[in-house]
Amino acid sequence: MAYPFQNIEPKWQKYWDDNKTFRVTEDPKFPKEKRRYVLDMFPYPSGAGLHVGHPEGYTATDIYCRYLRMNGYNVLHPMGYDAFGLPAENYAIKTGTHPATTTFKNIEHFTQQIKALGFSYDWDRCVMTCTPDYYKWTQWIFLQLYKKGLAYEAETPINWCPSCKTGLANEEVKEGHCDRCGSPVTHKTIRQWILKITAYADDLIKDLEGLDWPESVKLMQKNWIGRSEGAEVDFTVADKDGKATDKKLTVYTTRPDTLFGATYMVLAPEHPMVKELTTSEQKDAVEKYIAEASSKSDLERTDLAKDKTGVFTGSYGIDPVNGALVPIWIADYVLTGHGTGAIMAVPAHDERDWDFAKKFNLPIIKVVASPEEVASLADGDEAKGAELIRKAAANPDEYKKLADSHPDVFSVAEKCTPAKDGYAINSEEFNGKPTKEVINTIITWLGEKGIGKKAVSYKLRDWIFSRQRYWGEPIPLVHCPDCGTVPVPEEELPLELPDVKTYQPTGTGESPLAGIDSWVNCKCPKCGKDARRETNTMPQWAGSCWYYLRYIDPKNEKAFVDQEKEKYWMPVDLYVGGAEHAVLHLLYSRFWHKVLFDAGVVSTKEPFQRLINQGMITSFAFQNAAKSLIPIDRAEEVAPNEFKDKETGEKLERIIAKMSKSLKNVVNPDEMIKQYGADSVRMYEMFMGPLTVSKPWNTQGLIGVNRFLDKVWSLSDKPLSDIDITGKIEDKDLSSLRKTYAKTVAKVTHDTSTLDFNTAISQMMIFINEAAKVPSVPKAMWEGFVKMLSVYAPHLGEELWEKLGNKKTVAYEAWPTFSEEYCKEDTKTIVVMINGKLRDKFEAAVGTDKDTLQKTALETEGAKKFLEGKNVVKVVVVPDKLVNVVAK
Repeated sequence: MAYPFQNIEPKWQKYWDDNKTFRVTEDPKFPKEKRRYVLDMFPYPSGAGLHVGHPEGYTATDIYCRYLRMNGYNVLHPMGYDAFGLPAENYAIKTGTHPATTTFKNIEHFTQQIKALGFSYDWDRCVMTCTPDYYKWTQWIFLQLYKKGLAYEAETPINWCPSCKTGLANEEVKEGHCDRCGSPVTHKTIRQWILKITAYADDLIKDLEGLDWPESVKLMQKNWIGRSEGAEVDFTVADKDGKATDKKLTVYTTRPDTLFGATYMVLAPEHPMVKELTTSEQKDAVEKYIAEASSKSDLERTDLAKDKTGVFTGSYGIDPVNGALVPIWIADYVLTGHGTGAIMAVPAHDERDWDFAKKFNLPIIKVVASPEEVASLADGDEAKGAELIRKAAANPDEYKKLADSHPDVFSVAEKCTPAKDGYAINSEEFNGKPTKEVINTIITWLGEKGIGKKAVSYKLRDWIFSRQRYWGEPIPLVHCPDCGTVPVPEEELPLELPDVKTYQPTGTGESPLAGIDSWVNCKCPKCGKDARRETNTMPQWAGSCWYYLRYIDPKNEKAFVDQEKEKYWMPVDLYVGGAEHAVLHLLYSRFWHKVLFDAGVVSTKEPFQRLINQGMITSFAFQNAAKSLIPIDRAEEVAPNEFKDKETGEKLERIIAKMSKSLKNVVNPDEMIKQYGADSVRMYEMFMGPLTVSKPWNTQGLIGVNRFLDKVWSLSDKPLSDIDITGKIEDKDLSSLRKTYAKTVAKVTHDTSTLDFNTAISQMMIFINEAAKVPSVPKAMWEGFVKMLSVYAPHLGEELWEKLGNKKTVAYEAWPTFSEEYCKEDTKTIVVMINGKLRDKFEAAVGTDKDTLQKTALETEGAKKFLEGKNVVKVVVVPDKLVNVVAK
């Protein structure tokens, strides 16, 4: 009989809503070890609504939360919406519909979809980042950053999306294109607010060690931060006669030991000293090059495969270790955001520098010899080879003689040799010394001379925080001609967005807010004179940096979170979301949290103790011979698993691909729920495979799970017996079912606790298949099964629990227990080995003695066949496992 989900699911969703079944409080009777904060990465409410990929993570956390509640935990499990963002504003520009109207309409749709899946969220804690009562506290946190000197204003070259007409952080640029709209990213210098995330770079690396996160995510964050140790070195700028001036050009290098091999310098085109270093003869060429470089993305500029370009400025620097004149160039492969925006080029040991030097015919000097090269000087003895170099270095003639006789060691080969650890050569008094010693000695020498120092550099750049858009949090600052930049008083927060008629970005670097005089013009909070509000807004990431804290205390009007409530729940015990947020959201959230921790308003250094990345639910798509993807409605099956393009007739290959509107392979959960029910969708998504693995959607699999639930529903009409399942059971079938039930409780308990949901479901299916074979199921077994099923298929679980005569929800019932005794097998399969090869097997009672096992093994057909004509030399018996016969 089919499970009537059309009636049952709305019934229980209404029950949970009406009774606030999953409302949670900070109940002191639960000790810390019995509290769990389980969090989903909240969604952006797009107009498209949910697709079947969204509920995967939500279902996983819901199952886990339901399991925890039944095991006596107080569980915080909230949901909300990341509601600011470009899509709503872009839609407003096209249609004139206010972004708030679009956003709240989408939120309503999302909420209906989420509730239709039966998730056990505490909806009283729902937050939306675009409401003034929420962004009041986003603005408050920004002011704490500003007061601590962690927010500053600067005219800076930024990534610029000409389509969105706004600045982008490095993390929002993917392969040279805007992560939001896909347009090629250029560069533009405009006024920006920037957050000093680099001040926390070391802590962001160090504190990863204590987190239960995927190692791949930790590595991505470490690589993005990109900490390196080296030295900052000052090159004095020479005048036209080669004499030292008072100008200095500072470079950062991880290898100060290679200073003797620096044959030219390169500045990024945006470097602030380019203008003053450019001679009149080179001015036109330099200006033209700068204009060309500004239209390229960072990815294009740093592509190792691209042809190197550059222009000589006409100026020279002086190498601090040997006084050599070094020409200063500009080239787009150097970026202002890395190091100091200036490099010393050592072409013998860097591939990019090598290519550049070869193209522009610049000198190449080898200054590091590998251990293998040094060993070759003394018949393979590395130490003796190094000593030879050191001794020769004391006499220029001896050194030249040694170098001339071993050009493979001392001269440049046909390509550069990356600067790994080795020994210094062509480096004057350092010749023959190992790399680490030379680095330390040179850094000390540079410091003593006042021309350099030990330094740490990061690939991580400070976070470009402001956006030139309307639909975002206003930055609560005022610009006063007399007082400078003044914070909006905290008691005047929130600074709300004005209602506007046009959302068109100016494209000049100012947001649409700049044109609203009645909002922009204000009085200075400090002196009372005429002033102007800051017109940039915050990025979408701002609201999502701290939402997990607002869930704890969403209605608090006096603080962003009550400190006692924060201590009750934090840190988040389990955070589930997509791996695409490994750098952006997670890094920003950790940064803000550390600032709040240092301010003493949160109790933990890290926000998220455990992180799980769910795998992507993919779909089928088609590609042609050119590997171009084809929408699925153009594919025609001409034979089993053979397809062609309806339009071109080309042969197509069916592949697994990401769901997308353009490929027309998006699966809508609303349609699946309408056809098969929410419980079927939930269980199928968990049954598809391990949570962390990507897997393709296949509706046939969903149908299979739906049939399983139909079978469960049918079984619920069977009579139940009052047999004591803890006592002796004579009936063989019931005894077998008890064993299966005990194994099911053990397996589902373990696998649910470890988030291995697919194998837990498999075991429940085994139990139902066994239960279908007996005329009546013991009531205690059925009750236990219903409890387990209820965390996976909650609507059906609640209905079956009610059918058992219960008046209250099953959600807080005690999780079933099991006896290890009933999980034990009565018999074991014993394998029979003849001279180490498997020849037969038989069943024997657990604990059968060795003599009986040996006798039985020798009487098997396999043993008789392969022992014929042979003498048994030895018999090895391993009880409950095997009998191995050695024969000749």
